[in-house]
Amino acid sequence: MTNRYERLKMQRRMQRRIRLVVEERRMAFAAREAEPAVDPEATMEIPPPALPQRAVGRVAVRPA
Repeated sequence: MTNRYERLKMQRRMQRRIRLVVEERRMAFAAREAEPAVDPEATMEIPPPALPQRAVGRVAVRPA
């Protein structure tokens, strides 16, 4: 059993930890908002390959 002083001390410590976590999350959220938003609907141009690509897994079959 803890006495009143120890309970208050634990309560203050827990409150301090909660405050630190809240502040950390607030800072992370503010930093994320500063980045430019990415539009998932925006189209991207995919450049054509420089060399012709061969099909993977194809095997040449000789006629019988």
